[in-house]
Amino acid sequence: EADYVTTEDGTGLVHIAPAYGEEDKLVADATGIQLVNPVDPAGKFTAPVTDWAGLGVFEANKPITAALKATHQLLRQETYEHPYPHCWRCDTPLIQYAVSSWFVAVTQFRDRMVELNQQIDWHPAHVRDGQFGKWLEGARDWSISRNRYWGSPIPVWVSDDPAYPRVDVYGSLDELERDFGVRPTDLHRPAIDALTRANPDDPTGRSTMRRVPEVLDCWFESGSMPFAQVHYPFENREWFEEHYPGDFIVEYIGQTRGWFYTLHVLATALFDKPSFRTCLTHGIVLGDDGLKMAKSKGNFPDVREVFERDGADAMRWFLLSSAILRGGNLVVTDEPIRDAVRQVLLPLWNTWSFFALYANSVNGGAGYQARRVTAADYATLGELDRYILARTRRLVETVTEQLDSCQIPEACEAIREFLDALNNWYVRESRDRFWNEDLAAFNVLYTVLETLTRVAAPLVPMLAEEIWRGLTGGRSVHLQDWPSLAPTSADAEALTEANALVTAMERVREVCSAVLSMRKTHGVKVRQPLRRLVVADESVAALRPFGDLIKAEVNVKELVLAEYSAETARAHGVYTKLEVNARVAGPRLGRAVQGVIQAVKRGGWERDAAGGVVVVTADGPVELVEGEYATRTVVEDAVGDQMAAVVLSGRAFAVLELKVDHALAAEGYARDLIRLVQDERKAAGLHVSDRIDLSLAVPRGWVHAVRDHAEMIQRETLAVSLNIDISPVDAAAAHVAKAT
Repeated sequence: EADYVTTEDGTGLVHIAPAYGEEDKLVADATGIQLVNPVDPAGKFTAPVTDWAGLGVFEANKPITAALKATHQLLRQETYEHPYPHCWRCDTPLIQYAVSSWFVAVTQFRDRMVELNQQIDWHPAHVRDGQFGKWLEGARDWSISRNRYWGSPIPVWVSDDPAYPRVDVYGSLDELERDFGVRPTDLHRPAIDALTRANPDDPTGRSTMRRVPEVLDCWFESGSMPFAQVHYPFENREWFEEHYPGDFIVEYIGQTRGWFYTLHVLATALFDKPSFRTCLTHGIVLGDDGLKMAKSKGNFPDVREVFERDGADAMRWFLLSSAILRGGNLVVTDEPIRDAVRQVLLPLWNTWSFFALYANSVNGGAGYQARRVTAADYATLGELDRYILARTRRLVETVTEQLDSCQIPEACEAIREFLDALNNWYVRESRDRFWNEDLAAFNVLYTVLETLTRVAAPLVPMLAEEIWRGLTGGRSVHLQDWPSLAPTSADAEALTEANALVTAMERVREVCSAVLSMRKTHGVKVRQPLRRLVVADESVAALRPFGDLIKAEVNVKELVLAEYSAETARAHGVYTKLEVNARVAGPRLGRAVQGVIQAVKRGGWERDAAGGVVVVTADGPVELVEGEYATRTVVEDAVGDQMAAVVLSGRAFAVLELKVDHALAAEGYARDLIRLVQDERKAAGLHVSDRIDLSLAVPRGWVHAVRDHAEMIQRETLAVSLNIDISPVDAAAAHVAKAT
């Protein structure tokens, strides 16, 4: 009789084999049935199973079934598939087998283990009271003996005569030497098993004290690691007591029932304290087939091929930035490893390459003399420089905090976001300054890169090393101190200004990104100038200092910055739409909810002084409460073929004029020509400082565009002369189609 026996499946009767299953043994123990074990340690039947004695239990299945069938005792034969334990090394099927064992009485101090677990800083945090905490609450006595030959012999000697029982447990070589008269030098089998003595409790002198045949579970040794590694308490007592508990350990989530558990059991039993202060536990690495990664399965990319193709740093970043360090599982495939190269490694390397290229050209090729920005320099820098330095300071703060708290994927994300700001904003907006040998720009980028490589060194150690050594000429980035905060003034007022600058610049980036997305959506290239952009924002004052920057980034001639208001929004086809959640509002409003919905569709709603929503229905005003409605800002579809609008976060929007007149088209054509010439310079292997003579064959209809913008073309392409020819008509048509 047991809870899992029902009449719904089969006969309602289940056989009992207490020697081969935990649940069966519990049932047998509860009813007083004695254990019978007619199977030897090799998994073969013994007497009294005389018909199949010597036959393996799996091999005996067919002859036993045949015998039952021959005697008409077989009711039904069928195959029942279910998970079954196999040896993880040789994949041989295993059987559970009842043996006598030595135990640690964990249940006697289980509650204390639960208490001490509260002192451990777990990552992810839910493991403390979840997977590990629940396991501790249900902890049972721990079987620490194994019936094997190899292993650490259990230091227990027992009498070989039950008439004169005695058990001796030894804790040191001194104790063994005291009782046996010799000091053993080999503590393993068979040497230690030869150590015997007469049983002191046997007056006849015939019984002998012999070591028990079992060896210790290897997990007992793993749990003993902190003190065993320094031979405590026989040596290094002071060192151990100063260094215990350990500061940090890391292993995969399954060790909540393995190493983490055995460490905690022995620490509680022996020292009444946790074994470790901080524990990071990660998920399981899965192969590309979704199964646990294993050499035997070969279900993973060839790591040597990954290292050769993408580099070791790419694999490292892929692992450190993944959900596996938040306790989740991770499927290893090529694509996300290559994403690490594309999103992190290449942007970092490209920024360094850009700096090195121009730094080596400074002072007529004499080179740039490296110098970090000082606090005194900071006050003289422009806003873009101060922004990237403030972002660098924030990066150091963020990554330091995240690594200190074992939030490694978050630290990786902070670096990835910073690289986007550095590479796609600061460097792009500062290119002309580097070409014009603005030393302030060099000093700023040098400072940022030197700090960044130290911050990134634990996460991309090889790339950081290569860049840092090339940047500084120093021996190794890994011998440097962790970076202090970026060199801005440390007083509170300056920090407040720096933070405000970062906030404002991030808003500028958001505006530019949204406008550039509008260009892409409407098929208007960035090199094509547009006439006008309107940005309305409730915090427009923060944008005003960066008007020229916005204009240059999105390539517009005129920028109108306005304070956001409902009137301004409506004038540009931008409005707030109210949506009623009938399921939530219905129970409170009853039938009136339909009138509310109809009124909202007609636009009959407004906000009250407190910011709440009031709907004006035919039966009077109805106030909606939080949860009964949602608002979103939308743009009218019919803004016009020549206009595009986008809603920004907060109370803000942008409207871009798309119409291109002849003057704008001419400038756009000239900028396209500049890009084509730059591509040709690169293809020809020219240095960035090489001067050229430039000849252009231009379609007749675009000659005026080239002449009107000749100065810009020469300046941007480093042309000392410009010759303009008229190209054939057919070629002109093809060129116009491509260039414009």
